[in-house]
Amino acid sequence: MSNMFCFQCQQTAGNKCCVNTGVCGKQPETAKLQDELVYELIRLAETAEKHGQHTKEADRLLMDGLFTTLTNVNFDNEAIKEFTERVKNEKEKIGNDNIEVVSLWEGANDIVSLRSTLLFGLKGMAAYAHHAMNLGFENNAVTAWFYKGLCEINREHSVEEWIELIMEFGRMNFQCMELLDHANTASFGTPTPVKVQVDIKKGPFIVVSGHDLKDLSQLLEQTKGKGINIYTHSEMLPAHGYPELHKYEHLAGNFGTAWQSQQKEFEDIPAPILFTTNCLMPQRPSYRDRVYTTSVVGYEGLIHITGDKDGKKDFTPLIQKSLELGGYEHDRSMSGINGGHILTTGFAHGAVLSHAEKIIESIKKGDIKHIFLVGGCDGAHPGRNYYTDFVKQTPMDSLVLTLACGKYRFNDLDLGEINGIPRILDMGQCNDAYSAIKVALALADAFGCAVNELPLTLVLSWYEQKAVCILLTLLSLGLKNMYLGPTLPAFMSENVVKYLVDAYNLQPITAPEQDMDAILGRG
Repeated sequence: MSNMFCFQCQQTAGNKCCVNTGVCGKQPETAKLQDELVYELIRLAETAEKHGQHTKEADRLLMDGLFTTLTNVNFDNEAIKEFTERVKNEKEKIGNDNIEVVSLWEGANDIVSLRSTLLFGLKGMAAYAHHAMNLGFENNAVTAWFYKGLCEINREHSVEEWIELIMEFGRMNFQCMELLDHANTASFGTPTPVKVQVDIKKGPFIVVSGHDLKDLSQLLEQTKGKGINIYTHSEMLPAHGYPELHKYEHLAGNFGTAWQSQQKEFEDIPAPILFTTNCLMPQRPSYRDRVYTTSVVGYEGLIHITGDKDGKKDFTPLIQKSLELGGYEHDRSMSGINGGHILTTGFAHGAVLSHAEKIIESIKKGDIKHIFLVGGCDGAHPGRNYYTDFVKQTPMDSLVLTLACGKYRFNDLDLGEINGIPRILDMGQCNDAYSAIKVALALADAFGCAVNELPLTLVLSWYEQKAVCILLTLLSLGLKNMYLGPTLPAFMSENVVKYLVDAYNLQPITAPEQDMDAILGRG
């Protein structure tokens, strides 16, 4: 056996497997500890199912434990060991059964592939359920599926049974995304379109990365009136669209671009950075003393901010560090990847569907001939320039819906408008794929056709497991003809890929011009 075995993300070595050190920076010991945590989560789920005890503590441990093992979340070995002990203790409280666990990465190639697909999907859904739970929202069916999913991973199934399970999971993740959408809007209001500055004002500031809106909300409240500006980073950008967050005048803009550029963009900045969730990378010495983590995020040596039993957190160390560093002496001009200085976000399903009549009328008139959803994760793979070039080539009579951090490849571009509708519509974080599905279903209903009959094409990029669970949801809902890149998942065997291509016409991306011609029927 190699030092480690990890093929769960898009950047896995040689598009096969990381066996020595993770491309993400994960060390072999960390990978093994995370695998052991997964094994203990399976034992907890099996024991709880056997005894019919789904305790609140077990619910939370399953979600947070799976989230902890997701890519670029937790690199802190001691924190992972401590969490694993908590899982073991809860399992023993429920029952002292001796549970045998399947070897995750051994067996027939197709079976390992399908087992991994379900496990990685569960890791992604755990992130969404975690954020909803932090806001006080749960769905009993979603919670129960974590127990079921982990138990099924520990079972033997035929290929057909695995596929059926994966499709069932995809439908359940749709419920989970719906839950998180409701949790966010109930807590912070329905997103509305807003323009966001990327320039940085002089004076003290804090950069907030990740996905957890509750953490951002608490920090905004604690920094009110202190002369500290708050800037979102990466997946936190859509926070600006929520009215209850946008009302804070010191939520001043967005810092930097997508997660994979943080080592360069955080270099020597005179401000602290808070990671509320992934994607955390190994830090350079020049800024390591200014990085703080919270929730399930961790890295050895960093200051970790914990919450009380009600989830309340004291961000005083972060606030003091910001005041101590002082920020920039003068306003600093910044830009997106393509040189733009203004980003627009807040086009979740509520905002887009408020323009539904105008969009439908524009389609009927021929002013809008096609809608592209270009979304998903960003990463360092050179092939990701594809998405910039693809969007630049979209015809002037098309709309581009986007979500997740992959949008940083092109979200600072000015593509103009169609009948007052911006051609680029940022729908939000990765979980806001729910919004895209809602819009697609509404358009299909308006035109009295199936979703696959709409002039709509999904062009997706993936990096980690949240993108995996979204892909499985889209497949489970019957969406076809999607384009996926920059590479196909290494954990999907040749036969599994063939099944997806044959059943759903899932297309690997090629070149922007070639794919655009195929989509639009040109040439």
